[in-house]
Amino acid sequence: MSTESKNTRNSSATAAKKAAASTASAARATAGDAKGTAKEAKKTTAAAAQSANEATQRVSRMAAAGIQSGQQAVTANAAKVAAVAGTAWTVIKNRKAIAAGAAAGVAGVAGAAFAVGRSTAKPPMGPITRLSRGRI
Repeated sequence: MSTESKNTRNSSATAAKKAAASTASAARATAGDAKGTAKEAKKTTAAAAQSANEATQRVSRMAAAGIQSGQQAVTANAAKVAAVAGTAWTVIKNRKAIAAGAAAGVAGVAGAAFAVGRSTAKPPMGPITRLSRGRI
């Protein structure tokens, strides 16, 4: 082999070594960047999980508050229904007295209207006509 071919081989081997070394250093740098990105992703995932947990807790608290307000509404409505039912039962129990009172009220109003109407419909009479009850 000649010296030229050895130099050519040496130079290409040296160039290959340099290229391999630069590729290895670039791979190490990329691996370091990937490791840093993985750490950041881990932190982000942990933060997302934490916020999802907090959101779930808030939703469960709001659901519990909604259930409690629903129970209070049902209790209040049940009390109102019981009061109305008691009033209705009292009305049914005393229906005869209520009907008699209403009938007496209607009869009283009708009688008063008749009496007022009769007194205004009579023609004016003098004292002799009143004594003879309208015959003269």
